[in-house]
Amino acid sequence: MPEDAPWEYTLYIPNDPRAVTVARRTLRLILTMHGLIRLTDTAELLAAELVSNAVRHTKGPAALRVRWSAGVLRIGAWDADPGPPEPPGELNAMGEEAEEGRGLALVKACADLWGWQPLARHGNRGKFVWCELTAA
Repeated sequence: MPEDAPWEYTLYIPNDPRAVTVARRTLRLILTMHGLIRLTDTAELLAAELVSNAVRHTKGPAALRVRWSAGVLRIGAWDADPGPPEPPGELNAMGEEAEEGRGLALVKACADLWGWQPLARHGNRGKFVWCELTAA
C-alpha cells in the first residue's frame, strides 16, 4: 500500500474509564505502523481528551475513529449523546489544577481544526467530535 493511500480505523469502546488508555495505545500502534510516529504524541493527547469526554459525559458505548487522507490525520470520538459538547474555554484562563473543562480547550489549542456534528445511523443517535492534524 502506498504511504499516501488513505486509510481508516474504528475502535468501538465500552463506557469504561480504561477505554481511554486502550484508545491511546491503539492509536500509537496505528500511527507507528503507518510511519506517522511524528504525530503520535499530539494525536494521543487529542484522542485521549475526545474519548475521555465520550466516556465521562455519556452513559452508552463510544467509538474512536482515526482516518488518514491527503496528508491530514482526523481523529474523532462518537458517543450516544446527541447534545452538543460544552464549548471549550481558553486554556490560559483555567487554573492549572482545573480538572473539568480542559479537554476541548486542549483539543482547540493543539489541533489544526476541530468540530462536532450530530449523527444518526442505523437508529442510533449521538454526536461525533473530531479534530485534524496536518502532517506538514
